Amino acid sequence: MGEIKKVSIVIPCYNEINTIAAILESVLSVPLEIDREVIVVDDCSKDGTREFLQNLQLKDVKVIFHEVNRGKGAALRTGFMHAEGDCIIIQDADLEYDPFEYPKLLKPILDGKADVVYGSRFVGGESHRVLYYWHSLGNKFLTNISNMFTNLNLTDMEVCYKVFKRSILQHIELKEDRFGFEPEFTAKIASLNCSVYEVGISYFGRTYSEGKKINWKDGFRALYVILKYGFLPRKSVKL
Repeated sequence: MGEIKKVSIVIPCYNEINTIAAILESVLSVPLEIDREVIVVDDCSKDGTREFLQNLQLKDVKVIFHEVNRGKGAALRTGFMHAEGDCIIIQDADLEYDPFEYPKLLKPILDGKADVVYGSRFVGGESHRVLYYWHSLGNKFLTNISNMFTNLNLTDMEVCYKVFKRSILQHIELKEDRFGFEPEFTAKIASLNCSVYEVGISYFGRTYSEGKKINWKDGFRALYVILKYGFLPRKSVKL
């Protein structure tokens, strides 16, 4: 693939009225060396987020609405279909992840070293809010199981921040509608034998009372998805 000239920032959004304005302001304020577009996919919010986005008029921000709630994975697929950039950043609509870390996440791709970059909440010296022990342990467990099947040595498979060349989407078909997207995407990019890098990031996690949505059922689904896609044949592709 040629030079990276534009990045598409895809934001799946469901019931984030308390954070959506702040995250959009942050995403649009990040200094980048390349052009950007922002794609927000509202997954049928019920808390006023949808109405806020319907009245939004911001340059370089495209808003797409789901008529029924379909899940994060489905919202991402919708966003990917509308993305025109040479690479894609996944950004949650809450404030758990800092968009001002985009430059270091993009650097391995812009330098021609990586096809995919994962953020990691478990490496590096960035700040982290101290929260749920069992949630952290579950993330590490699922990452380790995923690594066994993909033969990657990731430290944070479940992380939101995944940055990748858009051309990857020509070689994989994504199907998971909810949080199963994370292990599915990981298994499928691993099957392409592409170059994967990891970058330490900060993390300001939310409590469930503050709006955190993932739960133990999603953990069991992630384990199922790891096993479901864990035996994909390997192939090398030109990206």
